[in-house]
Amino acid sequence: MSLYDGVDLRLNVPHSARMYDYYLGGFTNFAADREAAGHALAVAPWLRHAARANRAFMHRSTRALARAGIDQFLDIGTGIPTSPNLHEVAQGVEPRARVVYADNDPIVLTHAQALLTGTPEGRTAYIEADVTDPVGLLNAPELRAAIDFGRPVALSLNALLHFVPDARGAYELVEHLKSVLAPGSALVMTHLTDEFAPAEIGRVVGVYEAGGTALQARSRAEFARFFDGWTLLAPGIVPTPHWRPAPGEAAVSASDASAYAAVALRP
Repeated sequence: MSLYDGVDLRLNVPHSARMYDYYLGGFTNFAADREAAGHALAVAPWLRHAARANRAFMHRSTRALARAGIDQFLDIGTGIPTSPNLHEVAQGVEPRARVVYADNDPIVLTHAQALLTGTPEGRTAYIEADVTDPVGLLNAPELRAAIDFGRPVALSLNALLHFVPDARGAYELVEHLKSVLAPGSALVMTHLTDEFAPAEIGRVVGVYEAGGTALQARSRAEFARFFDGWTLLAPGIVPTPHWRPAPGEAAVSASDASAYAAVALRP
C-alpha cells in the first residue's frame, strides 16, 4: 500500500511546502514543484541558502524557548518533515514537551503521521488546518486535547505569512491567534522581505504567482506590526541568520536570506 493511497496529490500544481522541501534537498516533491522551484532558483540561486537559514532559525529559537521553560509548541505551516523537526529539538531539551503541527497540504500531514514520533513523556499531534481560518484551527479537537492554552505556548509561524497577501487579513488572523495565548507565550516568525534584494525577490514573487501561489514580501516595519503589544527578545527583528547564530554555523548574508526573523513574548 502506498503512503499516498486516498490522498489527492494534485501533481500538476506546485505547492509551496513541497518547493521548500526541494530547496532543502528533500525528496517529497513532484515534477510541478521541481519545475516551479527551478524557475525560482534561476532568478534567485540563493534560495537554497534562504531555506536553510530559515530552518536553522527554527532550531535555534525552539531550543532557546524550551530552555527558557516553554514546553508547548504550535507550529502552523509545518512543511514536509525534515529531521531534526521542531518536536525533536523541543523534546531534546524537555522530553515532556507537547508539539502540535498544523498544515493545509494533505501530503504534509500524511508524512507527519507516518514519520514523526515524539518522546514517550511528551506528545506530538498533527492537524489539517488553514491559518486563514484561525477559529477552525484553534477549535480542532486534536489541538485542544494536546495543548493547554491556560499555560504558555510557543506559536511558530515561520515562512508562512508571506503566503497571505491581504495585509488586513494577515494582521487580523495573527492577532486572533495571539489573543488566545497565555501570558509568557511566544510568537516566533520569519517572513520574506524585498529590502535586501528587491529585483530578485520581485522575480521570485512572479514565479510563485505564475504557479498559482500568491506571495507578498513585507518590509521590516510591516513585519514588526505582527508583534504589536508583545516584547521582542534580543536581538529583536533581524535577518534570519542573524538571530542568535550558533558557533560554527554557516554564514548567510542578509540578501541571501531575504527574510526577517523575530521572537516575542506576551507580557
